[in-house]
Amino acid sequence: MRILYEDRDLVLCEKPVGVDSEEAMLRLLREAAASPEFYCVHRLDRETGGLMVYARTKRAAAGLSACIAAGELEKEYLAVVPGRPEESGVLRDLLFRDAAKNKSYVVDRMRRGVREAELRYRRLDCREGWSLLRISLKTGRSHQIRVQFASRGMPLAGDRKYGSACRDCSLALWSTSLAFPHPVTGQRISCRLPPPETWPWTLFPEAL
Repeated sequence: MRILYEDRDLVLCEKPVGVDSEEAMLRLLREAAASPEFYCVHRLDRETGGLMVYARTKRAAAGLSACIAAGELEKEYLAVVPGRPEESGVLRDLLFRDAAKNKSYVVDRMRRGVREAELRYRRLDCREGWSLLRISLKTGRSHQIRVQFASRGMPLAGDRKYGSACRDCSLALWSTSLAFPHPVTGQRISCRLPPPETWPWTLFPEAL
């Protein structure tokens, strides 16, 4: 368990790839901090690693939830996709989530269960047929980054659920930055965490 910031109200830590962001992470935090009280206020896919924030009190959990609802929790991700997308862009789609299959789909019309999805990205580097992207979400839908790029023929490296032919790595999606007002003091909290030194991240040493 790698903790990057903590105080009496919250903790920012690294969620490892392959670890559930709720039950498993809460158990790890309780063991690492020898404290019984932690609250999960946002989530990452099991296959996604990187920064997460957890509350240590009910008051902080309520404050963080309000911050998220107001769009004040700024999250940035890094992703590796095949090809060379435009230098920057905005992706807008309608997404339908099939809970039974744990999979999301881009659809062409609004209906029950469909929600709008929007993200912005910037291409940071391009090497050996792969591009490194920095992504910020306007909405936070299930598998949003993965399905929006896959629907455009650019499934994230290692994302076999959404059509990646690359089997040499785990899902190349990383929560790299969090910034938000402290739920109790109001002080701005900002933290960054680079991805692990494994392929395909190692293709882009200068960009990271």
